[in-house]
Amino acid sequence: MASDSSKKTIFVAMGANLAIAITKFIAAAFTGSSAMISEGIHSLVDTSDQLLLLLGIRMSKKPADDSHPFGYGQELYFWTLIVAILIFAIGGGMSIYEGISHLIHPSPLEDPMWNYIVLGLAIVFEGYSWTVALKEFLPTKGNQSFWQAIKSSKDPTVFTVLFEDTAAILGLLVALVGIFLGHFFNNPYFDGVASIIIGVLLAVVAVLLARESKGLLVGESANPHTIANIRSLAKTEPNVQDVMRVLTMQLSPQEVLLNLEIQFCKHLSGEEIALTVERLEEKIRLSHPEIKQIFIEAKSLAATRKSS
Repeated sequence: MASDSSKKTIFVAMGANLAIAITKFIAAAFTGSSAMISEGIHSLVDTSDQLLLLLGIRMSKKPADDSHPFGYGQELYFWTLIVAILIFAIGGGMSIYEGISHLIHPSPLEDPMWNYIVLGLAIVFEGYSWTVALKEFLPTKGNQSFWQAIKSSKDPTVFTVLFEDTAAILGLLVALVGIFLGHFFNNPYFDGVASIIIGVLLAVVAVLLARESKGLLVGESANPHTIANIRSLAKTEPNVQDVMRVLTMQLSPQEVLLNLEIQFCKHLSGEEIALTVERLEEKIRLSHPEIKQIFIEAKSLAATRKSS
């Protein structure tokens, strides 16, 4: 399940986005800025997204039952995918529509001071939220590149907030430049173009999120380091001749399903195999507490036996 620190990241982002959305819409009402309306929509969508992530965390904690024997951990991955769809359809789509509409029917901008104040405050709040998300994400990065760490991450709540906040900060900068150029050149089209750029930016972020969420939702394996370590642990048992297959599935950020196919040495008794399996399960659980379900398929050279 998602950690408490992940939920803290979501709450910080949600509070910042809600406050920013309200001030952006107020500024847009006073100034008539298309880019500011797009930014208000963006912040409102981000606020809704964080609520959906919290819903996903709550739903993923439901205990296992007969219809879902491995629990509901993947609920979190489903709601992350819904978040990506909302960012694409509402955030990106509405921003692009608003920008095109403004280009077709331009309206003169009024005093931009409100926009500058709101955008400045928004950059500060979004920057704080982004910093919190980054601090949560960096410990999981290790020696990997930033993109490799995102691809290998099993907790979508953190990288979703990080993606959203990154898009938000870039969008704020685009809106700021669009409004400034529009007034500097007395040309309202700059504002509409800025709105379209913000929409495209949101659409790109949504596609990236959807791609990562889909991988987790359809049954992504544990990270390669975990798989390699499980193989090494199995080979430390003197009664294990070979590790044939290590099959894993990520059920939630902190829950992994493991199916291990092992070839045992010749002439082992059933009791010896059972004791070896018991020791191996204990080693795996001590090294990887996130592996909650372990199924070991024990194969000897003489016969095939199964245990778990």
